[in-house]
Amino acid sequence: MTHTYQERDVYVAIADPTRRKLIRLLADSDELPLHELTAQFQMGRTAVSKHLAILKEADLVTNRKIGRETRYRLNAAPLQEVKDWLSFYEEFWNDRARLLKKILEE
Repeated sequence: MTHTYQERDVYVAIADPTRRKLIRLLADSDELPLHELTAQFQMGRTAVSKHLAILKEADLVTNRKIGRETRYRLNAAPLQEVKDWLSFYEEFWNDRARLLKKILEE
Protein backbone atom coordinates (compact mmCIF):
# COMPACT_ATOMS: atom_id res chain seq x y z
CA MET A 1 0.00 0.00 0.00
CA THR A 2 1.40 3.42 -0.92
CA HIS A 3 0.75 6.43 1.24
CA THR A 4 0.07 9.76 -0.42
CA TYR A 5 0.73 11.57 2.85
CA GLN A 6 4.26 11.43 4.18
CA GLU A 7 5.31 13.00 7.45
CA ARG A 8 8.18 15.36 6.79
CA ASP A 9 11.31 15.54 8.93
CA VAL A 10 11.31 18.61 11.19
CA TYR A 11 14.93 19.39 10.21
CA VAL A 12 14.01 19.43 6.52
CA ALA A 13 11.05 21.67 7.29
CA ILE A 14 13.12 24.27 9.16
CA ALA A 15 16.05 24.17 6.73
CA ASP A 16 14.52 26.83 4.50
CA PRO A 17 14.74 30.50 5.60
CA THR A 18 11.23 31.24 4.33
CA ARG A 19 9.80 28.49 6.50
CA ARG A 20 11.81 29.69 9.50
CA LYS A 21 10.33 33.16 8.97
CA LEU A 22 6.83 31.68 8.76
CA ILE A 23 7.45 29.86 12.05
CA ARG A 24 8.60 33.12 13.64
CA LEU A 25 5.58 35.04 12.35
CA LEU A 26 3.24 32.38 13.69
CA ALA A 27 5.11 32.27 17.02
CA ASP A 28 4.52 36.00 17.42
CA SER A 29 0.78 35.62 16.84
CA ASP A 30 -1.97 33.32 18.01
CA GLU A 31 -3.20 32.63 14.49
CA LEU A 32 -2.76 34.29 11.09
CA PRO A 33 -4.69 34.06 7.82
CA LEU A 34 -2.86 33.16 4.63
CA HIS A 35 -3.22 36.65 3.14
CA GLU A 36 -1.46 38.23 6.14
CA LEU A 37 1.37 35.73 5.95
CA THR A 38 1.73 36.23 2.20
CA ALA A 39 2.03 39.99 2.70
CA GLN A 40 5.29 39.39 4.61
CA PHE A 41 7.05 37.86 1.59
CA GLN A 42 7.98 38.82 -1.94
CA MET A 43 6.30 35.74 -3.39
CA GLY A 44 2.82 34.74 -4.31
CA ARG A 45 0.13 33.09 -2.26
CA THR A 46 0.76 29.71 -3.94
CA ALA A 47 4.45 29.70 -2.98
CA VAL A 48 3.66 30.62 0.63
CA SER A 49 1.00 27.90 0.69
CA LYS A 50 3.57 25.34 -0.46
CA HIS A 51 5.92 26.34 2.37
CA LEU A 52 3.05 26.10 4.85
CA ALA A 53 2.19 22.63 3.50
CA ILE A 54 5.74 21.46 4.23
CA LEU A 55 5.49 22.87 7.75
CA LYS A 56 2.13 21.13 8.14
CA GLU A 57 3.62 17.80 6.99
CA ALA A 58 6.22 18.19 9.78
CA ASP A 59 3.37 18.92 12.22
CA LEU A 60 4.78 22.40 12.88
CA VAL A 61 1.64 24.15 11.63
CA THR A 62 -2.05 23.52 11.93
CA ASN A 63 -4.74 25.23 9.94
CA ARG A 64 -8.48 25.75 10.02
CA LYS A 65 -10.97 27.16 7.59
CA ILE A 66 -13.23 30.02 8.55
CA GLY A 67 -15.51 30.60 5.59
CA ARG A 68 -13.23 31.04 2.59
CA GLU A 69 -10.23 32.01 4.73
CA THR A 70 -7.55 29.60 5.93
CA ARG A 71 -5.92 30.51 9.24
CA TYR A 72 -2.61 29.05 10.43
CA ARG A 73 -1.27 28.39 13.91
CA LEU A 74 2.15 27.23 15.12
CA ASN A 75 2.53 23.86 16.81
CA ALA A 76 5.96 24.25 18.42
CA ALA A 77 6.06 20.78 20.01
CA PRO A 78 8.14 19.19 17.19
CA LEU A 79 10.79 21.87 17.72
CA GLN A 80 11.62 20.17 21.05
CA GLU A 81 13.50 17.54 19.01
CA VAL A 82 15.70 20.27 17.53
CA LYS A 83 16.24 21.86 20.95
CA ASP A 84 17.26 18.51 22.43
CA TRP A 85 19.70 17.87 19.59
CA LEU A 86 21.22 21.35 19.90
CA SER A 87 21.52 21.13 23.69
CA PHE A 88 24.20 18.44 23.28
CA TYR A 89 26.32 20.82 21.20
CA GLU A 90 25.64 23.72 23.53
CA GLU A 91 27.07 21.65 26.40
CA PHE A 92 29.95 20.52 24.17
CA TRP A 93 30.99 24.11 23.46
CA ASN A 94 30.43 25.22 27.06
CA ASP A 95 32.79 22.44 28.21
CA ARG A 96 35.40 23.56 25.67
CA ALA A 97 35.08 27.18 26.79
CA ARG A 98 35.54 26.17 30.45
CA LEU A 99 38.61 24.11 29.54
CA LEU A 100 40.08 26.98 27.54
CA LYS A 101 39.47 29.38 30.43
CA LYS A 102 41.17 26.98 32.82
CA ILE A 103 44.17 26.62 30.49
CA LEU A 104 44.47 30.39 30.07
CA GLU A 105 44.30 30.95 33.83
CA GLU A 106 47.18 28.50 34.46
